[in-house]
Amino acid sequence: MKLEKLKKSELVDYCNSIGLETAKKTKKILMEEAQEYGKNKIIESKEKGTDNVLLTEKIEVLAEEYSTNLKVKIVERKEEMKQDDTSHYLIYRVLGISSNDGQLIDEYQNTGRFLYKYAGSFLEEAASLCLQFKNPEGQKTKVENNQGQRPKTFEIDFLDGNNAIEIKWRDATTDGDHITKEHTRVKCIQSHGYNPIRVMFYYPQREQAQKIQETLKTIYAGVKGEYYAGDDAWEYILKYSGYDLKAILTEIADKRTPENEG
Repeated sequence: MKLEKLKKSELVDYCNSIGLETAKKTKKILMEEAQEYGKNKIIESKEKGTDNVLLTEKIEVLAEEYSTNLKVKIVERKEEMKQDDTSHYLIYRVLGISSNDGQLIDEYQNTGRFLYKYAGSFLEEAASLCLQFKNPEGQKTKVENNQGQRPKTFEIDFLDGNNAIEIKWRDATTDGDHITKEHTRVKCIQSHGYNPIRVMFYYPQREQAQKIQETLKTIYAGVKGEYYAGDDAWEYILKYSGYDLKAILTEIADKRTPENEG
């Protein structure tokens, strides 16, 4: 759960659920107290040696939240699509795609966007949890862009001391401007005295996107930063945080959708 995305009423409900007093408190104070509560729970679990259990529980809860929200979005979109104008199916048919197949393709394309979005956000948040358990004082932060006018700030997914860790589930962009933007971002982070680290769990499969990733890897190397992709990203999280994220996710996945199911 991303506390910063909660409305005040939702934050109040959450604080009440964990036993925090909420009367006459601003959203800012409630946020700070909720975050402090979370940090203390992590520290307490590490002292007791139950941190891996707590982390797994938190990721399971996170998975359930994302799964529930994803299903709701998919159902809503399918209902919306029943009212869509389907006159473009004529062109599908000209190209040899039946109206039924065209409908399925449109449906999968629309719902697939939600799946990719939710899958990415979930994995990035789960990885951040591993880093937070490694250092409860680490956090998402922003730095001023001192390399240009736009954007005004750059976000660091997890700042742990001087390590500015960017977490990506995958990056399949083929936009050449992406290189320029990322170069500016990396230089900016370095100028603030931080070590830029990029962690990307799934490497793109298309040649052009792979070329862009190779260029980004060179950019990170040029500022003595660190770049991890694919298996190296999973290994980095394990070695850096001490928690085996891939093993945790595999365990959860096997509970929810066993590989050998029909």
